[in-house]
Amino acid sequence: MRLYGDEYHRAHRPSAAQEAVLRHIAECRTGALGGHVDECEHGCGFTRISYNSCGDRHCPKCQSLARADWLDSRLERLLPVPYFHVVFTIPDDLNALALGNKRLIFNILFAAASDTLKTIARDAKHLGAEVGFTAVLHTWGQNILFHPHLHCVVTGGGLSLDDAHWIKARERFLLSVKVLGRLFRGKFLAAMKKARAEGQIRFHGSTLGLADDVEWKHFLDGLYGKDWVVYAKPPFGGPELVYKYLGRYTHRVAISNHRIVDIHSSSSGGRDGRVTFTLKDYKNGAARTTMTVDAVEFLRRFLLHVLPRGFTRIRHYGLLAGCNVTTKLDRARVLLAQSGAPTRPAISKSDPDLPWWERLRDRSGIDLMACPGCGGRLIRTRVIEPMFNDFLATGTDPTGATVDRYVVPDTS
Repeated sequence: MRLYGDEYHRAHRPSAAQEAVLRHIAECRTGALGGHVDECEHGCGFTRISYNSCGDRHCPKCQSLARADWLDSRLERLLPVPYFHVVFTIPDDLNALALGNKRLIFNILFAAASDTLKTIARDAKHLGAEVGFTAVLHTWGQNILFHPHLHCVVTGGGLSLDDAHWIKARERFLLSVKVLGRLFRGKFLAAMKKARAEGQIRFHGSTLGLADDVEWKHFLDGLYGKDWVVYAKPPFGGPELVYKYLGRYTHRVAISNHRIVDIHSSSSGGRDGRVTFTLKDYKNGAARTTMTVDAVEFLRRFLLHVLPRGFTRIRHYGLLAGCNVTTKLDRARVLLAQSGAPTRPAISKSDPDLPWWERLRDRSGIDLMACPGCGGRLIRTRVIEPMFNDFLATGTDPTGATVDRYVVPDTS
């Protein structure tokens, strides 16, 4: 982003939210955001300068602590039962419409998928119980292109509709994916038709033709004629594995730093470079391979996944919904305890009142405040004030000269 942010800006017109993400990630852990100096209190001479993080939820370097804190807050809601992983995906035909109506389409996706799971689970022909599940929105595929889908972690069973007993799901089977797919398709498209009738959908660019009633009907007919994909993975072994799985999925961004393996400069010395990153080829057994794209195209793909401001991408339903936590969820826990299941998953939880570096030490065993020189303790001796924020944000330096907006100046 520091190398090619300005070139991207000249080629495209980023939204305000995308502009903010570009700037935040370029500034992350640099002098632009300030920082602090730690020194060994035993006087061995070791000094460490640490710059502040941007904290943007789209930044691949700023999610670890947020993810760990979120997981701690969910521990009390895990039940001692197997969990299933169900994935809801919308057809690629909807991608262009979703890009122009992110908040609306994503909300429809959450509503249609959650209603589908709850409806089928409550049906006596299938489970006849109320399940609990957490849904996480991902909008990317391995090639970083737009691919909206929901990952749902679902309890392997549920509370009977009269709240009298716990109903177990079959060992390797939760619900029929064919039935889920058909109902999901119906609910999603019904919500789309309602949104269009109420004037909530915006049509522009490649979707402009859908403003015409005939084109819209033809578009819907094509979607009704497709089999919508709902994928169910084998169940997890227990709450501990669910905990680890959620830790990988909840705060993931479109691509992490470790997948970027090379940045190629152009032979002419300009900034029209290329980026190479790794991906899994699922058509060949998830074999690891690489892809190289133009650097500006790489940034364009990454910024496709910037969420609307304030949008909630992790939501809880059924037994795990906030309104049921102290009622139905507690009732389910009591019933499971009576059946001989443990009352609570045996996963340690950090004290939320501890400083963040102590919570990190408790979770990972990594002690950031241990001196690597002598093993003593590091103490904070100086705060570094933020630098250059004004002209990084405006694109001009104090003299009025234009500067590269995303290139962080040397703060040495």
